Amino acid sequence: MQIHQYKSNGLNIILDVPGGSVHVVDEPVYEAVGILRENRDEDEVRRAFALKGISSEETEEVLGEIRELRQQGLLFSEEPYAPSVEAFAKRKTVVKALCLHVAHDCNLACRYCFAGEGEYHGRRAIMDYETGCRALDFLIANSGARHNLEVDFFGGEPLLNWETVKKLVAYGRSLEEKSGKHFRFTITTNGVLLNDEIMEFCNREMDNVVMSVDGRKEVHDRMRPFRKGSGSYDLIIPKFLKFAEQRRKLGLKYYVRGTYTRWNTDFAADVLHLADLGFDQISVEPVVAPPEMDYALREEDLPVLLEQYDILAKEMIRREKEGKGFNFFHFMIDLTGGPCVYKRLSGCGSGTEYLAVTPWGDFYPCHQFVGMEQFLLGNVRDGIVREDTVESFKRVNVYSKPACSSCFARFYCSGGCLANSWNFTGSINDVYEIGCALERKRVECAIMIKAALNE
Repeated sequence: MQIHQYKSNGLNIILDVPGGSVHVVDEPVYEAVGILRENRDEDEVRRAFALKGISSEETEEVLGEIRELRQQGLLFSEEPYAPSVEAFAKRKTVVKALCLHVAHDCNLACRYCFAGEGEYHGRRAIMDYETGCRALDFLIANSGARHNLEVDFFGGEPLLNWETVKKLVAYGRSLEEKSGKHFRFTITTNGVLLNDEIMEFCNREMDNVVMSVDGRKEVHDRMRPFRKGSGSYDLIIPKFLKFAEQRRKLGLKYYVRGTYTRWNTDFAADVLHLADLGFDQISVEPVVAPPEMDYALREEDLPVLLEQYDILAKEMIRREKEGKGFNFFHFMIDLTGGPCVYKRLSGCGSGTEYLAVTPWGDFYPCHQFVGMEQFLLGNVRDGIVREDTVESFKRVNVYSKPACSSCFARFYCSGGCLANSWNFTGSINDVYEIGCALERKRVECAIMIKAALNE
């Protein structure tokens, strides 16, 4: 029966955590729910309201509203998933998505790159066509009854291996009819090699494209330079704007994705810069880096960062009302139904439903685990050989993590990133505290935006 209450942008907001119901209420209801949340005693509300000079008639009206919401299952609802969590942990899973590392190489030298300029703790390498084909064959063979299969061409920089990307898309398409599957291809690119031919192909074949740009020119060029030190902003922005406009007109998905660091804790300005350029699908995410790195976010940065999300949320409301709205990835939550139960409990499915494939065909739980040999799961020739590791990933969920079980945001972040948990705590069954604080704020802002726009 967990309730989360907060005030934001002049609104009194109540979230019924288990059921996901959101209520924007007046001050008396907000205060009464706070009292009931602590001790469940209506008489305590009556005593507190009497001391404030609130009439018994108004008090009973407030309590009546709350009782009605409770009867409808919209307030103080029971945990819906906890009783079945053990069965959930033992569920049979199928592979539904692959991250194909077609190039462990890059033509940029991004300072925060977890892949080490594309090398991933290992050697520079390019995926050959045969290895890619085996990966797609594996996906089909291990996807059970699932129809739509997700494949992301990733790097390093995947356009360094563009001919193989095209051939693998063609191979995947050739398998669709006889297998009863459909491939939804995605590509993530820094844009350096982007040209008209690549855009045309992607507009025909790619379900989504992700374009990497950090925001303002000085911010982007500081963290995403070429290896000789010059910035990449001026080269990629005209290409990305053209690509985004093409996909917008065709009704196709895209988003620009950036990373903010300690050097731009005023990151709301970077989001708005991208929106002002003309992008309307934007993601700017916090860097995750060891604390000794000069650009790493620290706990003392949190007050500024949390305020930035508030600034961004309020500006997004203003722009939406003026007909100049845009989507910000971390504020896009569904309050009507939300993701499926599995997604709510275990997130992206890394290590079970989602795997990364290296250029030489090794399987890892996701792209951030690549190169960590203790997480090597198998390969495209032999399949999954470390079922014990897969099983350990399968058992991670929001109820297995003590920090998540009492967190109001757990069904929106689904327990957070397992790689971040490992890198900061040495366990996949823990949490990255800075990331949690930022996620809680993003959820609050996302709900507030929905409420403000539906007043």
